[in-house]
Amino acid sequence: MKLNQLANQPELRQMDVSFINHFIESATNVFDTMLGIQITRKSLSLKDSPAPTHEVSAIIGLSGRVSGSVVVSFCTNVALKGAGEMLLTEYDDVNAEVVDAVGELTNMIAGGAKAAMDNMELSLGLPNVVCGKDHKIFFPGNVKPVSVGFDTPWGEMAIDVGFNEVLEGSLESVAAQETVGV
Repeated sequence: MKLNQLANQPELRQMDVSFINHFIESATNVFDTMLGIQITRKSLSLKDSPAPTHEVSAIIGLSGRVSGSVVVSFCTNVALKGAGEMLLTEYDDVNAEVVDAVGELTNMIAGGAKAAMDNMELSLGLPNVVCGKDHKIFFPGNVKPVSVGFDTPWGEMAIDVGFNEVLEGSLESVAAQETVGV
């Protein structure tokens, strides 16, 4: 599916789907710079299921002029090889070091996208990593995330991004509540 086709989906009227390009560019840069490999975008779709695409998923919350989440989901081999490249060792199983490396890769991808969207005044949460074939990740409210699949030399990965734009009055209301201690 092409980006302009996605933008016409009724489920995405609350989200400017062109923002996904910043996550694609950031992921490509992070994998090239930090891991020395090229990744190739292979698919673009709306995600209908809360099941992540792969076994190891890192989630980061986004807040600012938009509110939502980014999920970077890795097949186990990509998680193991990526952590090995970052930490200059080999891993046979997902452990605390692999989880930390996956969280850091996701943080770099989200941070790169955030820098490209400075007009959105985004803040990023800390990455949380979930492992296992049967885990589920639910996006806020009625958000249908855009899912981008990638091929790497080590296997597959995906990025799911879903958010709602926050109305101007909502930001002012939250700021006022914080000021008066509500």
